[in-house]
Amino acid sequence: MTLFEHPGPAPGVFDDPELMLVRQHLLSRDPEGARFARVLRETIDQLLDGEHTGRFDWNELHKTEKTHAGTLIEINLLREFGFTSGDDLDYLIEGIEVDCKFSQKQYGWMIPPEALDEICLVVWADDHRGLWSAGLLRADRARLTTSGNVTKKGNRDGKFRLTKEHHSLVCWLWLDAPLEENLLLHIDKQTQAAILNAGAGSKRSPGQAKVNELFRRVQGRRINRTVIRTLARQKDYMKRVRYNGGAREKLRNEGYLICGDYPNHQFVARQLGLPVPQEGENVSIRIVEAKPHHSGQPSVLLEGRQWVKAGPDDPEERAPLLPETKKQSSNHD
Repeated sequence: MTLFEHPGPAPGVFDDPELMLVRQHLLSRDPEGARFARVLRETIDQLLDGEHTGRFDWNELHKTEKTHAGTLIEINLLREFGFTSGDDLDYLIEGIEVDCKFSQKQYGWMIPPEALDEICLVVWADDHRGLWSAGLLRADRARLTTSGNVTKKGNRDGKFRLTKEHHSLVCWLWLDAPLEENLLLHIDKQTQAAILNAGAGSKRSPGQAKVNELFRRVQGRRINRTVIRTLARQKDYMKRVRYNGGAREKLRNEGYLICGDYPNHQFVARQLGLPVPQEGENVSIRIVEAKPHHSGQPSVLLEGRQWVKAGPDDPEERAPLLPETKKQSSNHD
């Protein structure tokens, strides 16, 4: 299911006017789920903290970090949508108390006693599968099962989970929607290893070597800043992309263009038939000057000559400079 679709309410939900009011409010604020998806992507990246740790795989997180994910998602959704904090639960939406619950497994949400019979915003995301879901649930005690530690006083301090036979009670807002790709996690293992091992044993700019190898091996795909940050592992990580000492300069003799999100760069990418980089993204491609055997290929005019995407048998040629941007005029970005 794409970001632009969402399932209709579950059977019986129309009989719950409060839940329907919360549903209508959320869908009016984020009809395509784009804001929800961005919060989830950014929260996962926040936990991975690639700039300081080099991590890009959820499985590398410590148990306490994974447990903290739910709190971060709750806070980041509150900030994104400007929700009011509830008196007893996380949010107050349309005057209705709503509890936010995140689980690493779909339907694995743990419902606390204070949320019983209240509305829960239930969220799930899986970076390995590249999917996420969010829905609403009335935490009906009769349809929940006890889970977790129970005190001698009974279930009062225990938490509850939705029973399997009642999974259909979730009113999905977005179900199995695509999560922005974690590129380092999803590229093939051989390519991943080549990138991560680049510059191994070198005391001088190992991060630059990794970024260079990334742009050599991952061509024609949008690469976001998080990937660069994780490989460069420095505060000014985008320095590793720029012309003055970065990958644009270092790979130029090998024929590589690295188009950024500047309008002039986007024009070049579009002319070459590449995915157009959006904010914070770059797209790499090896090019050569157009020859007769390149007839019919998308081309772009740079430095007075026509250039096309290089084929596997085309020899390396020094790439032209990308069109100048406002930033380039002062710092050769």
